[in-house]
Amino acid sequence: MSESRTAPVKVVAERQAAEKEPSRSAASPAPTRWVWLAAWPVTAVFVLSNAATPLYVVWQHEIGFSKGTLTVIFAFYIVGLLGSLLVSGVVSDRLGRKAVLLPALGLALAACLVFATASTVAALIVARLFTGIAVGAVVSAGMAAVTDVAGQHRKRLAALLASCAMVFGAGLGPLLAGVLSETLPSPTVTVFVVETALLATAVLAVLRMPVRRPATPAKGAWIRIPGVPHGNGLQLTLGIAVFAPGITATSFVLSLGPSLLSGLLGTTSRIVAGAMAFAMFLAATGVQFAVQKLPRRTILTAGAISTTLSMIALATAVHTSSVAVLTASALLAGAGQGMGQLGGLSLLNHSVPAQRLAEANAALNVGGYVPAGVLPVSAGYLSDAIGLTNGATVFAVVLTGMAVIGGLVVVASRRQAPPAFSKSATARASSK
Repeated sequence: MSESRTAPVKVVAERQAAEKEPSRSAASPAPTRWVWLAAWPVTAVFVLSNAATPLYVVWQHEIGFSKGTLTVIFAFYIVGLLGSLLVSGVVSDRLGRKAVLLPALGLALAACLVFATASTVAALIVARLFTGIAVGAVVSAGMAAVTDVAGQHRKRLAALLASCAMVFGAGLGPLLAGVLSETLPSPTVTVFVVETALLATAVLAVLRMPVRRPATPAKGAWIRIPGVPHGNGLQLTLGIAVFAPGITATSFVLSLGPSLLSGLLGTTSRIVAGAMAFAMFLAATGVQFAVQKLPRRTILTAGAISTTLSMIALATAVHTSSVAVLTASALLAGAGQGMGQLGGLSLLNHSVPAQRLAEANAALNVGGYVPAGVLPVSAGYLSDAIGLTNGATVFAVVLTGMAVIGGLVVVASRRQAPPAFSKSATARASSK
């Protein structure tokens, strides 16, 4: 064939290659340090998510509100988070991760300002609402960004780092707040000044993060209940079955743990309350590194068992006034959430195409945070009515049932192989 005849073919081929170049560049592997740095915004926002936990006793003293009101303040965080999840996953998959992460970090910074100047319950509710919206964006777009930066060959690492970034930040927040508020002046101000500095570094990380807008974004309504592509429902169900009881258990410790410590120890030390929350999420972080190489369903089964044991320990602790058993309950709750979260994220990372991944992450978190908002609030008001011991016992019984059912669902699914991630799955997801 002559050169004159091959030239047009060559031009067409080069043009097609140029058109595909952005998607190839976006998928090209980034240095490993960027996989870790991509997880930092998740950590920074989750530090804020629980930084207020040891400070509630200060606000209760200064403002004056009941345990029921305390759990309502906590629940507005869930309201903001769930509302954010209806939008942030879809927007992230269409406009890119940065388009969601940067506004989320801006809201987190605004929440710090409101927390630092709060003098009413309404202000605390607004700050928690802003925090929830930011967290909802981060658990969908932020975790998907870690996977994007990691690339196809590091998906398991991406799931591990994204999940650990979440639980480590969630644990670091109350510890940092507890120590700073006990050792430095203006406890409800100093904590959020430090958190503002952490969020500022997260903004810089997002601005330089090597991710681009998706080349083939998914279609459909912009605001909707997040879901997964056809054929991935089993993976989502298994993740929620274990993650939901786990995160509900840790939410209970965060919202009513200081009250339990006060009853058992007769202390309102913010360092003690923060340290217990940190230990709980440190367990959630450590257990994920320990089990990362196990089969995903084995991880989920172990998570369900851990949450079940946590609730048995909680009921025992409140009836025996044992701080040691309460601490064991918190550690087991952290391990249950950590394994449920890692197992669920790993299943989704393995099977869901990139253009639907943020939405899939949002769906997993919706399934987890709904009971995490409803049950602790119910336990708080029940405790006001029948006492903290009886309220905690009822909560433990209900959540034990949920955890056992979740474990049985995972065990029953072991014979069902998850659908392979294929080009046909990608095509189906793109068409939705």
